[in-house]
Amino acid sequence: MIALTDALINRFTMYRLTLYYLIFLLGVALALSFGGVLPYDPFALLFSIGFLVGVCGIANTLFAKAFGVPANSESVYISALILALIITPITAYHDLWFLAWAGVWAMASKYMLAIRRRHLFNPVAFAVALTALTINQTASWWVGTTPMLPFVLLGGLLLARKIRRGAMIASFAVVVLATTVLAGLLGREGVGVGLQNTLLYSPMLFFGFVILTEPLTAPPTRRLQIVYGALVGLLFTPQFHIGRLYTSPEVAILVGNLFAYLASPKGKLVLQLARKVQVAPDVYDFFFVPQRKLAFVPGQYMEWTLGHDDPDSRGNRRYFTLASSPTENHIRLGVKFSRASSSFKRAMLAMDAQTEIVAGQLAGDFVLPRDRQQQCVLIAGGIGITPFRSMIKYLLDTGQRRPITLFYAGKTPADLVYREVFEQARRDLGIRTIYSVSEAGDLPRASGMVGRITPQLIQREVPSYRECVFYISGPPAMVNAFQRALGEIGIRPGQIKTDLFSGLT
Repeated sequence: MIALTDALINRFTMYRLTLYYLIFLLGVALALSFGGVLPYDPFALLFSIGFLVGVCGIANTLFAKAFGVPANSESVYISALILALIITPITAYHDLWFLAWAGVWAMASKYMLAIRRRHLFNPVAFAVALTALTINQTASWWVGTTPMLPFVLLGGLLLARKIRRGAMIASFAVVVLATTVLAGLLGREGVGVGLQNTLLYSPMLFFGFVILTEPLTAPPTRRLQIVYGALVGLLFTPQFHIGRLYTSPEVAILVGNLFAYLASPKGKLVLQLARKVQVAPDVYDFFFVPQRKLAFVPGQYMEWTLGHDDPDSRGNRRYFTLASSPTENHIRLGVKFSRASSSFKRAMLAMDAQTEIVAGQLAGDFVLPRDRQQQCVLIAGGIGITPFRSMIKYLLDTGQRRPITLFYAGKTPADLVYREVFEQARRDLGIRTIYSVSEAGDLPRASGMVGRITPQLIQREVPSYRECVFYISGPPAMVNAFQRALGEIGIRPGQIKTDLFSGLT
């Protein structure tokens, strides 16, 4: 069941899955409204949805043209549908001003409140906070009602599994509940009533799954994400206040956004292609020379936005791990293509020196341990080799020795890229690479290659495997299979780090 769920959610980008989740919730809300379970006029809800989508779409197009940046249609729909889920459906025409004001400012904040093309605040939270200040109308967060709870939870868990932000969501929820319990012990309301109100009648779950996890305004690493979740959780709790100053969900996330900005790498890079090299039958390396040095840790990734005509349903954004080392002057991406490549991939393959691509949101914890004596086993499948190329090239350039064994799997020898880096690392640093090919027939011993990577092969090649930290990078099915296989030979989950390549073509 878990494998089937992973196969389903990995077909979509994070943004696309979020969009489908919001559409699902609004569909449920319409059905419940028609059935009288929710106290809203279903036609008013339909009108609010359409009006917000129209306002956000027009505003986003105008701002994108004015600021000279590519428009992202998915973000428009996501923002509009979130607003529809937190602003009570309008029943009077004079309330159109509220919807329009919120929609325009949700789009405007992405462009006007941005530093180096990175927006500071969650657009929806900023918009509803501003409406409260300027026209004295606030979001009701009506999605946080008991009839909607099972649907919010069901879709939210799928989304959390996809985006792998469980620790951040958990820290948020734990702090909200702990603060609620403490307030109940100190006040008259009581613990039971406080928990009931928080779990059944507040937008805590929707807020945690959708608002808290918005990637562009959240911190990039797991440790910072946990702190961020806890901070927002403290401010989110209705019982929390400083004197007579009480917060609200939108204020809580805006304060958290400021923390995330101060604690995270700043800005975005606008890059142009320096050169493109085919390194395997279906893999190309793209080289970009940034105007300023990019500081990152080998193994981290960035979000890449490529504006192009007629983007397909997979959108104009992707996440790519950096294949280059921080010691190199260029930024290097290794990208796999297929016959059924998306519009994004086709546009990327057609890039020339005049094409601009925007890179931002540097993030990721898939990095080598601080302890240089820690034994590591790296397992890569296909294009999942890119973070390991970054790591090992960095070790070569800095002369840093580490006890590392790399297992690298591909279909044929021609699919194995960056071998010159790994061979130099073997000579200079003693880092061993075991190459695995699955479609090469009988392999002579002299080839230095083996068949499929098995637990028995790992046990034979790394006798001290129980003491190692394992890094697995590749397609989801491959990563999940190796996680299970390592568990069977006694490797604890805490010893395994994963980096998924969703296979979106």
